[in-house]
Amino acid sequence: MIKLIVAILVGLIPMAPAVFYFLRQRENAPISATRRLVLGLNGFNVVVGLMAVGFGIVWLVSPSSATAAGLSQAAAAADPYVSLAAALSTGLATVGAGIAVSATGAAAVGAIAEKPESFGRSLIFVGLAEGIAIYGLIISFMLLNR
Repeated sequence: MIKLIVAILVGLIPMAPAVFYFLRQRENAPISATRRLVLGLNGFNVVVGLMAVGFGIVWLVSPSSATAAGLSQAAAAADPYVSLAAALSTGLATVGAGIAVSATGAAAVGAIAEKPESFGRSLIFVGLAEGIAIYGLIISFMLLNR
């Protein structure tokens, strides 16, 4: 029961900044504060919240729980957090790569629009930003195969 409460609280933590903003701004402009709260919860906070909920689910259904239920004796010798570490390394790397590609891609399109011969150089920068996700995937493969 305590694990379920902790998992729910971890899922609610990313929504705290949007709620604090709403509580601060609701006296000045309640309609726009409500609109920004809803849009804020639909954006970045939802992604972080889903990651936290995934962490909570993996924690609740960890191999130690399965071993206690008598489902697998082989899982007792393995580290129960290896799969969580692999998922976090891939997930956080792809979120970082998405942020990097959005910034470099927008700059590359602007540079190509002004100077078409800079296509090759801007393509290299976008490719370097995409490499972040590949590094996270390599780390997760290394963790799972040890």
